[in-house]
Amino acid sequence: MTGGTEGHAEDQGRVYQSQGDQHISEHHHYAGHAPAYGGPDSVRRPAVGRLPVVLRDRGEVMERLRTSVAAEHGGQVYVLYGMGGSGKTAVACALFQEVTAEAGRVGMWVNASDRASLRAGMLAVAADRGADDSELLAARNGLRPAADLVWRYLDRSAEPWLLVLDNTDEPEILRDGHWLRTSPRGTVLVTTRRAAARWWPGAELQYIGVLPREDAALVLRDLAPHSGTTEQAARVADRLGRLPLALTLAGGFLSRQVIDPWTMDAYGDQLDSDERVQLIDRGADALSEADPRHLVGLTWQLTLDAFEARGLPEAAALLRLLARFAAEPLPLALLNHAGIGAVLPRARTETALRALLDQSLSELVDAAGTRCAQSHGILLDSVSAATPADLVPALDTTAVRLLDGAVPAVPDAGPHDPRLRLLVPHALALLGHAGESSAADALAVTTRLATALHRTGDYVSAWETARNAADLAQRHLGADHRAVLAARSRAGRALFRLGRYAEAEAALRAVRDAQERLFGADDPDTADSGYGLQLVLANLGRREEAVALLRDTVAGRRSALGAEHPLTLRARAGLLEMLPAADVVTEEGGALLSLPSECERLLGPDHTVTLGARHNHAWALYLLGRFDEADREIRQVAEAYERRFGPEYPIVLAARQLLSRTRAALGHREEGIALMTDVAERRDRGLGPEHPFTVASRNLLDAYRSGRWRP
Repeated sequence: MTGGTEGHAEDQGRVYQSQGDQHISEHHHYAGHAPAYGGPDSVRRPAVGRLPVVLRDRGEVMERLRTSVAAEHGGQVYVLYGMGGSGKTAVACALFQEVTAEAGRVGMWVNASDRASLRAGMLAVAADRGADDSELLAARNGLRPAADLVWRYLDRSAEPWLLVLDNTDEPEILRDGHWLRTSPRGTVLVTTRRAAARWWPGAELQYIGVLPREDAALVLRDLAPHSGTTEQAARVADRLGRLPLALTLAGGFLSRQVIDPWTMDAYGDQLDSDERVQLIDRGADALSEADPRHLVGLTWQLTLDAFEARGLPEAAALLRLLARFAAEPLPLALLNHAGIGAVLPRARTETALRALLDQSLSELVDAAGTRCAQSHGILLDSVSAATPADLVPALDTTAVRLLDGAVPAVPDAGPHDPRLRLLVPHALALLGHAGESSAADALAVTTRLATALHRTGDYVSAWETARNAADLAQRHLGADHRAVLAARSRAGRALFRLGRYAEAEAALRAVRDAQERLFGADDPDTADSGYGLQLVLANLGRREEAVALLRDTVAGRRSALGAEHPLTLRARAGLLEMLPAADVVTEEGGALLSLPSECERLLGPDHTVTLGARHNHAWALYLLGRFDEADREIRQVAEAYERRFGPEYPIVLAARQLLSRTRAALGHREEGIALMTDVAERRDRGLGPEHPFTVASRNLLDAYRSGRWRP
C-alpha cells in the first residue's frame, strides 16, 4: 500500500487528500459556505465504488445495527469482521444509507486502511463537524493532538452521527493518537479483517461470513437475471463458495456479455478450469472495479504484504502451505509435525496460524470432534495461483509429509473413524496440485488412507478415494505406474465389499494382469490383487478358481515376503475358509489346522490376523462337524471382535452369523434365529437390502424359520 499526503490550503478552503487506498479526496469549504454534502468528494458519501443492488441475508446484523443507531442511543462501537470479500463494507454502506436517509443522522465515512488515509479522513470529519482552518492546520502540523481535535468536535456535534471506519485492517494505527473512541453523540462502525478481540476492547463484534445458498443465488439473479434459473444460480454460487465479492464479480461479468452471452451453466463449467480466479476477476472490468480489494485475486495479497511488513513471513508461508490442501476442515494435528520445518519453523507455526485467524484468512471449526482450521476455497485458489513457482516443490513435498504423518502407518481393522474421512478431500486436493516430482508419494499416502478407510468398514469412502486418486495421479504417472495400479487394486477391493462383484472382478483382473506383466507373478502387489480377486470369485460361486488363485497368492507371498509375514499368514488363513473339509485336514501336511496357534505365537493373540485365522478355523471345524469346538472358538472370536470394533462392524456380523450356525447345529434353534435376525437387520441398515451379504443373511434366516436348514 502506498502512503498518502495531505493537500494545501487554497483560498478560504482546505483540501485533505490521501492517495493509494484512500478512495476519496476530502474537500471542505468554510467562511460561511456549507460543506459539500453528499458530493462526490465528501466524507458524507461512502467511498465504496459500486453500491450493492440489494443487500442479501444480513437481516439479523442489520437489525442489531439499526437499533444501535436509533436516536436515543449513542456511545457504542460495533466491529464487522470477516475475510476479504465477505461483504463487510456492503453492510456498513447499507446501514449508512438507511440512517442518513431515514433516521436523520449524519453519516461520515473514513477509509482507515493506512495511517495517512485515516489521518486525512478523520481531519475531514473534524472539518465537517465545524473545526476551523487554524485548528486543522495546527493539528496537521503536529502543534495539537489531531485525534483530540476530531473527537472534541464529534462530542459537540449538534446532530447525532454514524462514523464508519472502513478497511481497518491494521488496527494498530488506531492506537497511535487514540483515534478510536466513543461519544454519546454517535455510533462508530468499524469494518476489518482482524478478528482478535484484543484489538477492540469494549466493542461489540459481529462476524460477517459467506451467504446462505438461497441468498447467494439471489445475488447472482439480482445482477444477471436473464442468465439462468435460481437453481442454476445456486449451483454457480456453490462453486464460488458463496463469497459476496465473487458473486458480485460473477454477476457483473454475466450481465455485461453482449456478443456471446454466457449462461449460468456455461459460467459454472468454466469454474472447473485452473484459471477460475482470473475468470471471476474479469467481472471487475464490467463493474469498473479497479481497487485490489475488489478483485478476488488481489484482495488477500494486501494481507500477505502486511505479514511481510510486520515481520511475519511465516504466516504467508503457512497460507501457501494450506493452499495445497482443500477448502475443508483440516485437523490441526496435521500442522504439528516436524516435517513442516521445510516451509516454516515448527516453533513459529502457532504464531503463523494465529496471524491467519486474526486476519480472518482462516477460522477454527470443529469437525467429527476434531479441532480444525478452514479457509475459503477462492482464497486458497488465489494464493495457490500467486505462489512463486520456485516455492511449489517444497510446499508439495511438505504437504505430502504432513498428510503421511496423519494417516496410520499400518492400517488395521477397527471401528469407523470419522476423523479419517476428514483427510480425504485434502489428499485429493494435494494430488490435484502435485507435479510429477511429488505425485507418486502423494498417491501412495492417499492409497494408504483408502486402505485405512476400508478397514474401518467405510467402503464407499475407500472406493471413491482410491478411484479418484488413481485418476488424478495417472495424468502425471501413467496408467502402468506401480502406485496407480495399487490404487486401482484398492478401489476394486472396496467394490467387492460394496457387493458390486462383476465390477470388482473386472477391475481386479485387469490390474492383476498388468501387475503380473510388469512386475511378475510373485510381486507383492500382484499377490495383493490376486488375494482380492479370489474373494470375489468365491462369492460368485467359482470356488475352484478362487482356491487355485489363493494357493498362488500364498506361494507368491511366501516367496516374496517370507512364511512368517502377516500377509502370508492372512492368505493361508483364507485357505481354512475356502477349502472343502477333506482338503483342510490334508493341506500343508495337516499343518493348516494349527495355523491359529502359529499366528498367536508370531503376532500375539489380539492381532487382527490371529483373530481372522481363529475365525476361519472355527468355520473349518464347523464343516468337519466338530460343532462344540467350533461354537466355543467362534463365540470367543465374536466377543473379541465386538469389544474391539463395536456391534456394527462387518467382521463382527460375519462372526455372529457363524455363531448362529453353531448354536443351531447344537440344537439351540431359537438362539440361532435370534442371532441371525440381529445380523440381518444390522446388515440391512449398514449395507442395504440388496447387498449380497444381506440377501445371504435373510436366506439363512428363512431357512431356520422354515425348518429347511441343515448344518
